[in-house]
Amino acid sequence: MSRFTTTRRGGRPGAGLSLASVLALALALWLAPFAARAAEAVVTVQGDNAVDVIDLAAGTILQRIPVAGSPAGIAFSPDRTQAYVTCPDAPGIAVIDLPTRKVVQVLTLPGGPLGIAANPKGGAVYVADWYAKRVFVLVPGEAGLKLDGEIAVGASPSGLAVTPDGATLLVANREADTVSVVDLATRRATATIAVGHHPFGLTIDADAKRAYTANVTGDDVSVIDLSAAREVGRVKTGQRPYVIALTDKRGFVTDQYSGTVTVFDRGTLAPVTRIEVGDHPEGIATTADGRSVIVANWGSNTLSVIDAETLTVTREIKTDDSPRAFGDFLR
Repeated sequence: MSRFTTTRRGGRPGAGLSLASVLALALALWLAPFAARAAEAVVTVQGDNAVDVIDLAAGTILQRIPVAGSPAGIAFSPDRTQAYVTCPDAPGIAVIDLPTRKVVQVLTLPGGPLGIAANPKGGAVYVADWYAKRVFVLVPGEAGLKLDGEIAVGASPSGLAVTPDGATLLVANREADTVSVVDLATRRATATIAVGHHPFGLTIDADAKRAYTANVTGDDVSVIDLSAAREVGRVKTGQRPYVIALTDKRGFVTDQYSGTVTVFDRGTLAPVTRIEVGDHPEGIATTADGRSVIVANWGSNTLSVIDAETLTVTREIKTDDSPRAFGDFLR
């Protein structure tokens, strides 16, 4: 088994209406499904060496795209028309054109590419090498992405996140129990922040004021004040926290070994509740409207849809084998 996989635990229509009204009504009815459609989930499914494109409104797999190398991490281009997928057992990354749902580039990289993030401003892509203390920098060009150097960070870099202004990269260094703060203009770490035991998933809030790391063996979340570059609190979670998603007022953490999502108040950092989901929840993200939180359950081959207000699971959506979705997977 690859070290990059996880161990399972009445009348005639239009009567009395003008032609213009009939045409307008027909157009509205034709467009209704598109207006009502929720986001798509683009989910790495390791067991099938593929990526599933899932319509969340319909609850169906729209396309299964073969991707070799145990696909794990995922990020999107700034216009969200391309998906970048890490393939640690290839090793390298695959670039998927989402309008055509086809792999358009495979780029080989050394080491063990796992975590991935894209710069929302410049479009550069950053890939964490699990085996080394580095992050690869890939830049877009006419022929696709190309390697353009690397950034020195801590041991076993995992989760990556870029601030909304595109100026700073944060890196969770799992084996170093730290987070590297990288100035992307110089590609150098400007600070190293001590956090909990084995940070993995890393999330930055929309205002770039705080960041959160899921500390796998500490069973907690570290809360980081970015302006002060220091940890300012901890949130207790279930067993083996993996990734954090945020809404305006709450944080949601996947607890791999507990089969739950821990919910906490972002203001007080107090736990709110724990929600039972599927087996081995891993990737988690909030929909653009903030109303739902989507969880990828690696062990049960499902996505759980959580109502962000009532904190209840409203539906389960089947996926292919071993959905991981480590990163930004909703669009």
